[in-house]
Amino acid sequence: MDDLDFSKPAGAPKPAAPPAAPQAPLFIPAIARAFFESTGKEETLAAGTVIFAENEKASRILLKRDKMYLLLDGQVALSAKGKPLGVVKVGHIFGEMAAISDSPRSATAVARSECRVIALDDRQFTAALQKKPEFALMVLGTMILRLREMIARLSGIPSPTESKETRVFDRKMLASLQAGLGDQASVRYERGKIIMVAGQTGALMYVVLEGRVGIQIRGATVERVGPGGVFGEMALIDQSPRSANAVAESDCALLAINRNVFLNLVKSDPGFGISLLSATAERLRNTAAGIS
Repeated sequence: MDDLDFSKPAGAPKPAAPPAAPQAPLFIPAIARAFFESTGKEETLAAGTVIFAENEKASRILLKRDKMYLLLDGQVALSAKGKPLGVVKVGHIFGEMAAISDSPRSATAVARSECRVIALDDRQFTAALQKKPEFALMVLGTMILRLREMIARLSGIPSPTESKETRVFDRKMLASLQAGLGDQASVRYERGKIIMVAGQTGALMYVVLEGRVGIQIRGATVERVGPGGVFGEMALIDQSPRSANAVAESDCALLAINRNVFLNLVKSDPGFGISLLSATAERLRNTAAGIS
């Protein structure tokens, strides 16, 4: 994935900015394996097996269900429109987008060698979320990161005056979040107030209900988050230091969510976690379509 370049236009040489502290990886194979093993069983696929095909869509009427997979051993190749996309790493998941969003497959997956996998259908996925809600948090974080990178590619590198607002959840999902989390999660910030500071250890993820928040790196506004947008989600995944400042650019109403609240909500109502992941996956898919 390409890194965003927030440097100024060419001019007089300026001292290089200090390198950002490395962040822990968003995807944690141990969490994925525990999730899949909680409701799924290992199976072996022969070399040459087409695991799923591009544009394929499961039919519930025919009792065929989309599945997501965890690769335990072997090689799986992905391709789309006849072009190779790469191979799946051992310990990683694939096929999750179609399974989560109930949409056609965007790629073809073929076993290059004999493979061991664990596959989950939608019923197993729901049951696993109740047992291992940490997986929902991890996948949500990776999808939001991919969404931001795609938005940056579509709109170009944002400048302090041209940054576009990002949104993850629609109004229906915002209402669901508010209802599920209750008034105790709602917080308000007046215009100009600092919400989070780079370098500090974070404990909360924020969802914007009203208003607009500016995300700043080294003094430059690199993103603006409007209603339905999310920021600070890395704090829920790995408790890493904040990588940016967040400032209220207008009076704002936010949902402040800590890790335990999120996990308990998904555990008590797996349907909530599925809806959350599905909404994000669908937006990711639509954004990707705008790039291709």
